[in-house]
Amino acid sequence: MGALALAVSAVTVTSALGAGVAAQRAALVERRSGLRRNDFTSVPLETWIGRVDGLEDAAVPHACARLDSRNNRLAWMALRQDGFIDAVAAAKSRYGSDRIALLVGTSTGSIGATEEAYRLAAAGAVPDALRDPVLHVAHSLGLFVQESLGLHGICTTVATACSSSAKVFAQAERVIRTGLADAAVVGGVDSLCGSVLFGFNALELVSPEPCRPFDVSRRGISIGEAGGFALLEREGRGPWLLGYGESSDAHHMSSPHPEGLGARLALEGALESAGLIAGDVGYVNLHGTASARNDEVEAAVIAAMFPATTLAGSTKGWTGHALGAAGFLEAALSLEALASGVAPGMLTTSTLDPACGPQVRIAPAPLERPFVLSNSFGFGGSNCVLAFGAERPS
Repeated sequence: MGALALAVSAVTVTSALGAGVAAQRAALVERRSGLRRNDFTSVPLETWIGRVDGLEDAAVPHACARLDSRNNRLAWMALRQDGFIDAVAAAKSRYGSDRIALLVGTSTGSIGATEEAYRLAAAGAVPDALRDPVLHVAHSLGLFVQESLGLHGICTTVATACSSSAKVFAQAERVIRTGLADAAVVGGVDSLCGSVLFGFNALELVSPEPCRPFDVSRRGISIGEAGGFALLEREGRGPWLLGYGESSDAHHMSSPHPEGLGARLALEGALESAGLIAGDVGYVNLHGTASARNDEVEAAVIAAMFPATTLAGSTKGWTGHALGAAGFLEAALSLEALASGVAPGMLTTSTLDPACGPQVRIAPAPLERPFVLSNSFGFGGSNCVLAFGAERPS
């Protein structure tokens, strides 16, 4: 069954490239990376990160002070860009605050605040600001955004690792199609924290240099942080969410299925629900984390499924891997490719792995067809692919 096409009426995103959509666009055009040497952890860790400047000095609204954390500060910073709060206010006047669903994705939530609480507890003093248990659950993000925007409808926080904030688009389509809401705010926010940086380092997945997706000499991922939101409605000028595909192959906790079964199923589902075939797609934003096995498997799936004229590449050389926010961040960058008519290619990659087919490109190139896909493949085999188009299907 085909998905209900939804207009992406407003979008905002903040990452290491800067605050707002225009900052992301400028960095893509200028081929300027947001990655820098790790200056986040107090304990040395040789890696590069995609850090958002200004979060340490940022503040959340006074009414939401009980939910103050690095993650929620990043959410608030993102919400204040691109006229997004005004767009939501206008939607509230059209539908009512109880008829707009809020669906957000995160992987770590406010775990940075939890880490701080443990450190202070060891020293014998935990401030009241860190004692509220609501702050230390993943849904603190959903509650924070709900209070900040004054929404009173369905509110869900999705935590499915790297597919988290891609899956919220799929949830939004189902919620609106079934009449549970008239519109939806979707988004993703994930911020840097020690648990993530040292956890991935323990898995030997962190690169000591800027990540190089699909490069024959890639050495692992660069972790980043990002926050972004979109307003989805039945009517609007677009661009359009046309469909999505989800799968859960559950092959391994941290490694993909060796034949890319879950990735293939998600890609096939996205094409079918959007009413597309592989040859219709102009650009695929690849998950492309620059880890050895993930890139190899994804490249093989793309080579087998798409014609040579399809453009594909990973944007993680610009932003790093934003984990639970990666799905949204890369959906936003895919929408930028759709708007500009140019696939950005890859930034830090120099020599492609032989596993790559002709679809994977380093240099930017013009889109020949007005449809794009965005891949998000998470730990545990939780996969989601989103399909966007420049026009509403007839």
